[in-house]
Amino acid sequence: MFNNIYKGKKIIVTGNTGFKGSWLSFWLHHLGAKVTGISKDIPSNPSLFAELELAQKTEHHFANICDGGKMKEIFEQVQPDFVFHLAAQPIVSVSYEDPIETFQTNTIGTANILEALRPVSNPCHAVMITSDKCYDNVEWIWGYREQDALGGKDPYSASKGAAELVIKTYYHSYFKKPGSRVKLTVVRAGNVIGGGDWALNRIVPDCFRSWNEQQAVQIRNPNSTRPWQHVLEPLSGYLRAGQILAETEGEINGEPFNIGPASDQHHTVLELLLAVNKFWKSGSLKEHFAISENSSFHEAGLLKLNCDKALYYLQWRPALDFDTTARFTGEWYNHYYNNDRKDMGAYTLNQILEYTEAARKKSIAWVL
Repeated sequence: MFNNIYKGKKIIVTGNTGFKGSWLSFWLHHLGAKVTGISKDIPSNPSLFAELELAQKTEHHFANICDGGKMKEIFEQVQPDFVFHLAAQPIVSVSYEDPIETFQTNTIGTANILEALRPVSNPCHAVMITSDKCYDNVEWIWGYREQDALGGKDPYSASKGAAELVIKTYYHSYFKKPGSRVKLTVVRAGNVIGGGDWALNRIVPDCFRSWNEQQAVQIRNPNSTRPWQHVLEPLSGYLRAGQILAETEGEINGEPFNIGPASDQHHTVLELLLAVNKFWKSGSLKEHFAISENSSFHEAGLLKLNCDKALYYLQWRPALDFDTTARFTGEWYNHYYNNDRKDMGAYTLNQILEYTEAARKKSIAWVL
């Protein structure tokens, strides 16, 4: 798997206590990596970080990526072979409430990580994670390609577009030069679902919290269409990008990549909720959903990605269809809430193994 590239390697994961960061750290741990995490706090209670006992499996620093000096100190201490930068303020609604903090974290924080990379003394491969919302989304029916205009009508999206410009600047100014010890790539993914997400104002965790309390969930935009994907899909893309960075002479150095589902796998919010609800086995709610008409901020109605570039350069493609994505997600939460939170580490590892087997059956390159 990934040509065993991560076994024994020193790896920094920023945002390691979050939803995607916890899944990634857990997977890297089982790939034999020495994981060092950086996060300012544990963002939710409960948290996947705690459920997977990652404090006992990885080294962790409670630190804010807005503290550039602390980032340099940690990077100098670890001297990482790989960096996966996931730390962010990830919620659109929060970005409206606190745009300055959003820009500081997502844009300046990214600059601090890049600045901490500059003095590393050993070869280092950095996968910088932004978002599918970095595009100037005009809600057309075509999937966005990597060369399309960046932008954003909300502070979150704009902060991610701005982070992309910062990454591009650092690449051309410092890391493109002959002899640079750092190679980097950018991965754009979003609308990620799966077990263990307890963030506020995200549709899937909102659902399972509400259903567990025998309440109908409030839906703001039931007809909005998104490229939903299980969390393991972008993570396999991140890990594949890191592998290719390390194994080639610069073929993808400085390049951005979209990671998303097949073009026919885009579904509305309501379709997603109906799909995951099939796997919720507790309670007898007559009405699981209630449409809320009081959204106070703009959200895109349509967003699609074109992932041909990832297929060509990374030989990456999705392993799961929409129904399996919904099943993985619904079954994880059902197991958590209705089995007294037992053995969540083992259950999560089993989903990684099932995902790996699905990729093997499709002969996807990273698993061969």
